[in-house]
Amino acid sequence: MHKKSSLALACSLVLGGQLAHAGSQAEANGFIEDANLDLLLRNAYFNRDYKNQTRDAKTWGQGFIATFESGFTQGTVGVGVDAFGLLGIKLDSGRGRHYGAFFDTDSKGRPVDELSQAGAAIKLRISDTVIRYGDQFPSLPVLAYDDSRLLPQSFTGTLITSNEIEGLELHAGRFTADSPMADPARDPNRLKSIDVLGGSYALSDDLSVALYHSDIEDVYKRYYANANYNLALGNDQALNFDFNLYRTKYDNGSIAALDYGGDGQGDRNTIWSLAAKYSIGAHAFILAHQRSSGDAGFAYDYGDGGSSIYLANSYYADFNQKDERSWQAGYELDFTEYGVPGLRYKFAYVRGDNIDTGNNGNGTEREIFNQVSYTVQNGPAKDLHLRLRNSIYRSSNDVGPDLNEIRAFIEYPLSIL
Repeated sequence: MHKKSSLALACSLVLGGQLAHAGSQAEANGFIEDANLDLLLRNAYFNRDYKNQTRDAKTWGQGFIATFESGFTQGTVGVGVDAFGLLGIKLDSGRGRHYGAFFDTDSKGRPVDELSQAGAAIKLRISDTVIRYGDQFPSLPVLAYDDSRLLPQSFTGTLITSNEIEGLELHAGRFTADSPMADPARDPNRLKSIDVLGGSYALSDDLSVALYHSDIEDVYKRYYANANYNLALGNDQALNFDFNLYRTKYDNGSIAALDYGGDGQGDRNTIWSLAAKYSIGAHAFILAHQRSSGDAGFAYDYGDGGSSIYLANSYYADFNQKDERSWQAGYELDFTEYGVPGLRYKFAYVRGDNIDTGNNGNGTEREIFNQVSYTVQNGPAKDLHLRLRNSIYRSSNDVGPDLNEIRAFIEYPLSIL
């Protein structure tokens, strides 16, 4: 009852008094007139080369991601529909080198040849507030769908988004089902519920803040805070500071706490990161520090999505273990100034230490990350996007298996309507 009352209160705060002005709904042209239908063709290859006795994982697939977004009907309350259709086709894999985040397995342990899923959500708009109910792709710091493999993850529930005040965006929602990236079944993980509440506010063009709360039933309760500040230095130079903080209280008996070094008895975790980015022309240099403390490490993707970790040092590894401290040195290059618009390169070296591995163990881990991407700027293949990333990961004291990883993506978006 407390959860339902909190959500109802949030809805009333978002919607209360908003009929006094028309907002975006006054500009609605109609259900079909403002509709969009897009198809994303995604070819993805994944190769994880383990450096111990673990079997390597190699998978290649072709994905088709269709999304439809209707406009809103005219009137005080606009009505619309969002829908999606997903299809993944296996091009190469096998039982001995299968990677489960691409394709689910059959009863014999073999990867399925294909998987498909469809979903839809109805939406209502009053002024500048939108209510969606159904299958969605939420992207919030405490509930964020994962789209880092072949097909995206989705959630089923209700989400309210309000932009009634300029610069302020508020969210309130409740979700009760999760469809993973490689499994077309609805809620195979048996998510009971997750409630989310919060928002972000741009105090100026250079300073923004955010605050969110989430509660995954029988798993954990979480708070998130962010501050982001840009400082222009002139002569094509700038500094950016980005601070992220999560505070988590695990429920008693939570498997998430046990997985991250806790004892399942009301464990807590605090993790934060601070990144400083200096940009000069085509170049950017990044320094970041991240620190985890408490009774357990920082767990995520237990009903809140595979991308719900808005921290500076999250690459292949997340550097989120119990008591871990990590440092990053990074570099980015935009080739536009060198006559190749659309071409970008990113490098990062991250090292973590002081990891509590149990039995008085003190573990370390490190990662070298490289990524190059290119988007075709014009011609018949305009918007074709190529991305190649590589991670070299090493650790000590059984923190994680050593590996080299390659991910390659070719994406081509098509606008149908």
